[in-house]
Amino acid sequence: TFTAWCNSHLRKAGTQIENIDEDFRDGLKLMLLLEVISGESSAPRAPQPSPLPDPRGEIPVDFPGERLPKPERGKMRVHKINNVNKALDFIASKGVKLVSIGAEEIVDGNAKMTLGMIWTIILRFAIQDISVEETSAKEGLLLWCQRKTAPYKNVNVQNFHISWKDGLAFNALIHRHRPELIEYDKLRKDDPVTNLNNAFEVAEKYLDIPKMLDAEDIVGTLRPDEKAIMTYVSCFYHAFSGAQKAETAANRICKVLAVNQENEQLMEDYEKLASDLLEWIKRTIPWLEDRSPQKTMQEMQQKLEDFRDYRRVHKPPKVQEKCQLEINFNTLQTKLRLSNRPAFMPSEGRMVSDINAGWQHLEQAEKGYEEWLLNEIRRLERLDHLAEKFRQKASIHEAWTEGKEAMLRHKDYETATLSDVKALLRKHEAFESDLAAHQDRVEQIAAIAQELNELDYYDSPSVNARCQKICDQWDVLGSLTHSRREALEVRTRPPGAPGRQRGPLHAGLAPQQTEKQLETIDELHLEYAKRAAPFNNWMESAMEDLQDMFIVHTIEEIEVREAPRRLRDARPPVGIPRGSAFPQGLIAAHDQFKSTLPDADKEREAILGIQREAQRIADLNSIKLAGNNPYTSVTPHIINSKWERVQQLVPQRDHALLDEQSKQQSNERLRRQFAGQANVVGPWI
Repeated sequence: TFTAWCNSHLRKAGTQIENIDEDFRDGLKLMLLLEVISGESSAPRAPQPSPLPDPRGEIPVDFPGERLPKPERGKMRVHKINNVNKALDFIASKGVKLVSIGAEEIVDGNAKMTLGMIWTIILRFAIQDISVEETSAKEGLLLWCQRKTAPYKNVNVQNFHISWKDGLAFNALIHRHRPELIEYDKLRKDDPVTNLNNAFEVAEKYLDIPKMLDAEDIVGTLRPDEKAIMTYVSCFYHAFSGAQKAETAANRICKVLAVNQENEQLMEDYEKLASDLLEWIKRTIPWLEDRSPQKTMQEMQQKLEDFRDYRRVHKPPKVQEKCQLEINFNTLQTKLRLSNRPAFMPSEGRMVSDINAGWQHLEQAEKGYEEWLLNEIRRLERLDHLAEKFRQKASIHEAWTEGKEAMLRHKDYETATLSDVKALLRKHEAFESDLAAHQDRVEQIAAIAQELNELDYYDSPSVNARCQKICDQWDVLGSLTHSRREALEVRTRPPGAPGRQRGPLHAGLAPQQTEKQLETIDELHLEYAKRAAPFNNWMESAMEDLQDMFIVHTIEEIEVREAPRRLRDARPPVGIPRGSAFPQGLIAAHDQFKSTLPDADKEREAILGIQREAQRIADLNSIKLAGNNPYTSVTPHIINSKWERVQQLVPQRDHALLDEQSKQQSNERLRRQFAGQANVVGPWI
């Protein structure tokens, strides 16, 4: 029992004893034991605050008397005796009379003297200061046990020996203070060993009271050892009554300490939270202020997705942190004010005002970044659309120009007859009409390329190169067209006129009447070619624009946005009114385009009428026409097919525009609904 009691204290110093009459012989562990139970260090020390309870509730008290001196570390007998004497003198200084106990007996391993000394220490430091209702020491401890076990059946504590044999008194003490640890009603008085072991195990496991007694020894002894039971029971007193007294005595101090610790924790939490939040804001703002444009829509879409991820995932926890920060700050200031403590002043740069300023900067950057992202995406949508339109129109134009330069450079007129030259001239006039009709497409290509440059399209160099090639080729075609006309006109001048006649010119051998009719048919073919070419070009461009996608994001854009150039500012063929040059809504522009269709249909009928008139004259005079119109490849069948396609595309465009208008009207209603609710909530926030 005494060994276990000593070890319960020595383990606080990281050591223990195995043999009580041997391990105290050098005095070192004896002095260490006294140092632990008295709370005094052998080394010089500054005044210490009141010690806190140990895990079992025992309070090491600075007992009056001499301070414990330093031990001697030598291993000679004289050193051991000196150490034991220092310990005995320290015990005596605490008002304990040591009768017949000398240092030599302890050093020599006298078990009786050693046990007597330990019992004296236990009495002085564990039992003597017990005080219950004006009784102290042994009587006080006994009275405490009686008071605590009085309500329990089969328990009658009258002493520190036989009253404890059945183990119920130990269990009653534990149950009185910690009822959750003992099922007292299940204990049987006729099973003392089980009762004792249960109490010893619970005390060791949950109360940090080491097992100092043996159940079999207590049950098998007529009168258990009083000193052993007193020693063990005193541990319960210190674990329960001592802890209660310590709690009562230290309650005010603990409360103050708890408040101070809580305040300090709030201060630390505020500083850390403020530092982390400001650091996050500092890292995030440069990212939000980065306006580096991306080349492709895919890259910008990834930026938008990253921004949405920031909004959904990264920012909400920071909003919570900011709210918690303000709550902590206000709570802390209130606690300090109620405690009459000075107000908390955060570190420089971590004031609530600093955080609010940083947060405001963050939200401004966020708003600007979002607007930039949407504008960039719209710009890239527009660029992708324009780039595709450029490629489409350029490909159509390049396909049309294929072989034209070689044809214009061909000097087939040098060996032709006069009638052949005249035919070549009329064919050239038809080509000039077709060339003029394509002028608008070249201008469109150049305008789209210019817009792509203005919108900073990433592939502008290749666009510019292709556009320049088209423009250069167009200039060459214009120059060659002019040169060929001059050459053909020279060949058709009558003899004697200025200029040099090249090649033989033979007059036709047909009768005069037939020749006149052929000339009429030829003139009709030429007129057909001159009017069919621009009309065909107009239909092709109209089909392109009717199938052209449109990009709008608001109702204003579909109602106000500038329409495709072909639908609002086209160069229509003769007989079709010119479109408005002013910006107008897509729907209005489409309606205006539809208003030109009747005139376009009249022009179509007029062109087809020219072809029918030529065929009528030929049939009337039994003239067999050689193949198609020699001046154009645009046949009536081609004109009618394309016209039917235009007629099909118009209602499709109607439906697409009406669907988009309905969509944008729905979006506009949602925007207004959101704005209305936001304008109500905003002032409240």
